[in-house]
Amino acid sequence: GGTACVVTGQPFDTAKVKMQTFPNMYKGLVDCFVKTYKQVGLRGFYKGTTPALVANIAENSVLFMCYGFCQQIVRRIVGVDRKTKLSDLQNAAAGSFASAFATLVLCPTELVKCRLQAMHEMQLSGKIIQGHNTVWSVVKGVIQKDGPLGFYRGLSSTLLREVPGYFFFFGGYELSRTFFASGRSKDELGPIPLLLSGGFGGSCLWIAVYPVDCVKSRIQVLSMAGKQAGFMGTFVTVVRTEGVLALYSGLTPTMIRAFVANGALFLAYEYSRKLMMKQIDSY
Repeated sequence: GGTACVVTGQPFDTAKVKMQTFPNMYKGLVDCFVKTYKQVGLRGFYKGTTPALVANIAENSVLFMCYGFCQQIVRRIVGVDRKTKLSDLQNAAAGSFASAFATLVLCPTELVKCRLQAMHEMQLSGKIIQGHNTVWSVVKGVIQKDGPLGFYRGLSSTLLREVPGYFFFFGGYELSRTFFASGRSKDELGPIPLLLSGGFGGSCLWIAVYPVDCVKSRIQVLSMAGKQAGFMGTFVTVVRTEGVLALYSGLTPTMIRAFVANGALFLAYEYSRKLMMKQIDSY
């Protein structure tokens, strides 16, 4: 599921990070795509793909594993049998709890991904003299400068994004599946309803938490150039110097990516899960 999400959405994610971190460099999505292609070529859209793959595979593996555990916790809290189907609201709460665990594996890999994606802009703006163009060089730079805890720059921002965001993510997904099921079992849904439900869930997530993600990207990228303020400090600085709309820079590529990539994520997840369950049942 994580692999499907990255393969379909990486170019749009790259544009998102560039526009969030350096909103004055780009007039919009098309301008960002054109300038990136002219300056760096096609490979510029896939900067950070390796850590993005690691991040998404690690995050979604932990997320969906913990989602199952958290569903059982929610069942205990509300006092129902372990096989009872949860409501869409209860599933949303379970997804929100699960995201807190996923954040711990996501933050370090996402920091490396964001820095690789915005490396060219950091050099153009004069914030750094020479950029690190490989995953290993970025990892080495973080360890040398800040130590292992340097990988958790933006952790509070990531938590502020993930916990409420995944409430809307799983809530939107389950609500949409309920709509398409129309009284039938959700497990009977075909690929198109699953794609649309995943896309709807992803869109709900990003609409709810986009400004928080914008602050997180800035903290993780700009901390390359030296000490960077925390969440509230960065948030206030952006609003004062650039206005509230700066917190929504890169929203267009994010919404396109959210629908396409999360549709692919849930489609791959549901079908791979069914395949694995069939293999387990056959033993």
